[in-house]
Amino acid sequence: QVQLVESGGGLVEAGGSLRLSCAASGRTFSMYVMGWFRQAPGKEREFVAAIRGSGSTTYYADSVKGRFTISRDNAKNTVYLQMNSLKPEDTAVYYCAAKGLLGSYYVGSVYDYWGQGTQVTVSS
Repeated sequence: QVQLVESGGGLVEAGGSLRLSCAASGRTFSMYVMGWFRQAPGKEREFVAAIRGSGSTTYYADSVKGRFTISRDNAKNTVYLQMNSLKPEDTAVYYCAAKGLLGSYYVGSVYDYWGQGTQVTVSS
């Protein structure tokens, strides 16, 4: 069982930055692929970024590529999402999630564990 707790959300002006953190419980954190997803009001949940257990491989949605950076610190059981050049369309609840090696990294349904989410609001 893995418990995930996100933090770092808030209100920021367009062009600003935020760093989200997701702290995980358990001793096998490095075995999990970690992902960030987001859901805006009235829209479906969408993939944002993912990182493999070693941290050597990352994946990004086209909409955030070049602006967001996912990273992890396995010693701290934490995954991060650095968000730069934020746009109003980035406004959403952001969730971190964990999964094993099977399944596509961008498909939310294959993730086994989810956090409660943290709100990110970008004003224009």
